[in-house]
Amino acid sequence: MAQPDKREWEPLFNGKDLTGWDIKIAGQPLNDNYKNTFRVENGILRIRYDEYDKFDGKYGHLYYNKPFSHYIVRFTYRFVGDQTKGGAPWNVRNSGVMVHSQSAQSLSMKQDFPVSLEVQLLGGLGKGARHTGNLCTPGTQVFMDGKLNSNHCIDSDSKTYDGDQWVTAEAIVLGDSVVHHVVEGDTVLTYQRPEVGGGFVSAIYGWKQAGVDNADYWMSRQNTPLGEGYIALQAESHPIDFRRVEILNLKGCTDPKALNYKSYYVKSDTTQCWYKK
Repeated sequence: MAQPDKREWEPLFNGKDLTGWDIKIAGQPLNDNYKNTFRVENGILRIRYDEYDKFDGKYGHLYYNKPFSHYIVRFTYRFVGDQTKGGAPWNVRNSGVMVHSQSAQSLSMKQDFPVSLEVQLLGGLGKGARHTGNLCTPGTQVFMDGKLNSNHCIDSDSKTYDGDQWVTAEAIVLGDSVVHHVVEGDTVLTYQRPEVGGGFVSAIYGWKQAGVDNADYWMSRQNTPLGEGYIALQAESHPIDFRRVEILNLKGCTDPKALNYKSYYVKSDTTQCWYKK
């Protein structure tokens, strides 16, 4: 019997292996899992550096191989242990989940970060406030309260999560209209109209400094709305675990007469509808 109100969450991480994911690490070929950075152990997706001598700028990302436009991605994470030798001071207990990202296949060989919206994850340092669920914008920019916010990183108003505790966060992504960051059930950041632009990070760290070979292409897309893309987990020098990564697709059949109609879809895709014969 059809249950149009029942939310059908789809696991992106199967708890067993990295099926469905692509790897791209700066300076390495596509799907070269350099020094076993990404691994699955005891049902946990782990990002580790125990086989590294030093980090050496090997920024990496694990990309789910299907793009989405309207969705909620939910994940549970924790920081563990100490930062890898050679990691930047600002990367202590620092990682992220990229949404509306370019694909793994489209990155340049030496590219550090994908063009994307980063749900930045920060762990507490044992003293003072350190928010998580922030936004960073490699190659992108957003609007807040009707005005362009040109800051590369925008702080949320989340609580601070110290130690190695598990934290559950969500990104509610509605095409190129609005994005909400949610941490432990609290909406901690909201922004609108994501688009390509804003340089890459800054005037000092631009497209070419980030290893982007096709900088002219991205610069030609300045102010282009960013309405869909891939989801990627970041490897940024501090070990992190993901216990769950799942998605609720908000785009699908919105015809109540269809067998697969869902009342919570916010974007219609009539090609997905199917009916009784």
